Amino acid sequence: MRLTRVTLLLITLIMGAGFYRLSDYLLEDLETQTLQATEESMIDAAHILANLVENDLDLEKVFERIDERKLSAKIFVIAKKEIGLNAYLTNQNGTVLFDSGQPGNVGKDFSKWSDVYKTLRGKYGARSTREDESESDSSVMFVGAPVSKDGKIVGCLSVYKSQKDVLPFVQARRRTIIWSVALIGLGILALIIAVFIWLFRPIGKLTAYARAITRSERRPRPQVGLGREVNTLANALHDMRESLEGRQYAERYIQTLTHELKSPLAAIQGAAELLNEEMPQIDRAKFVDNIRNQTKRCEAMIHQLLELSALEAQSHLENSHQFNLAACGRRQLSQLTGLAESAGVTLESDIPENLPYFGNEPLLGSAITHLLENGIQFSPKEGIVLLSAVVHDDRIILLVRDQGNGIPDFAAKKAFERFYSFRSEERGKGNGLGLTFVQEVAELHQGKARISRLEEGGTEAAIELPISLTST
Repeated sequence: MRLTRVTLLLITLIMGAGFYRLSDYLLEDLETQTLQATEESMIDAAHILANLVENDLDLEKVFERIDERKLSAKIFVIAKKEIGLNAYLTNQNGTVLFDSGQPGNVGKDFSKWSDVYKTLRGKYGARSTREDESESDSSVMFVGAPVSKDGKIVGCLSVYKSQKDVLPFVQARRRTIIWSVALIGLGILALIIAVFIWLFRPIGKLTAYARAITRSERRPRPQVGLGREVNTLANALHDMRESLEGRQYAERYIQTLTHELKSPLAAIQGAAELLNEEMPQIDRAKFVDNIRNQTKRCEAMIHQLLELSALEAQSHLENSHQFNLAACGRRQLSQLTGLAESAGVTLESDIPENLPYFGNEPLLGSAITHLLENGIQFSPKEGIVLLSAVVHDDRIILLVRDQGNGIPDFAAKKAFERFYSFRSEERGKGNGLGLTFVQEVAELHQGKARISRLEEGGTEAAIELPISLTST
């Protein structure tokens, strides 16, 4: 993905440089080409007027009151309202005989000007002269045409036009070119951005999703927009994940369940074999109780395993609704009162009256029950198990504390692994599925579970839930 983005950036830079060079080329020759086109029309005008003079037409009458003519023409996007073309006539010595634009030039010697000098010698004469040397746009273009009589050049007729009449056309076309190139560039940039949003961004999400699969993380199928291709890929990855998880899940649980059932089944088998022998009644009763306890252990393990497997099959949280998390916690606490009393443990609560939350109430209730059962199991007689809840920043934290010896650090690191169980001196060893269930519930709610030893003694287990899941 990084290489693709770099390549895309390089392509964008190259295209940008290309558009800049193209616009620079077009703009660089625009003024020159416009002036050349203007010069070409001025040549025609100069020769037409020269022809009139050769036919003894009074040039002064041609330009008489010319500035009073009403003119209204729209050329390209420029409105033309007055005539901008003038002319002057010289004799064969270069002396001005007539000037329609500047009558004060009559009698002046123009023989050294390029348009007059070259035209009187039978060459093409033209020049561009600034009226004000400090202003680049004050130039005036002059084009000469010979006036002949009996085959001999007897004068020069030059037409002239200010470049200010032409520059508006140049500027208008320059703006059009700049806007056209800019719009094309923006269109291509928008296309690249769209490709990034519609293709590369979803692929980035799918890449993260695939990596999460390799880490055995539970994530919902990513939202990749409306693109058919990326949605097909997302569905394929999701189906592959479910297929792989199903196979790995079955293999893992068959292996772990087989391993965990070996011990109680061996105890049941041993006790059953001993019951065939002659023994005192008190010993026989002890072996029968052992069979009964081991059978209950297997039954509890299978029940919790089925409960956990159903939970792990969910790729996202289901059956969520708004409920009072505090009431849910107190309800689970009351249901375990009998178990706590039989173990000589007191259950206490420190939960706010109202704790609204949006999630799966039965799952969170079961998770709280597992934490309370663990607390009861690891508490000494006359001990206290406290269920509390606090709201911290953007999280709700459910806490269960007991007064046992405290879980060792090495056991806390493995506590959420399947079938890992730390032996309690007070009440033996569990089946190692309760805390795994708690962790799965927390992760489905986009939260986390943790367990640690308290400095003052005892163990604290917690479920941290993001408030962001709360329904609005």
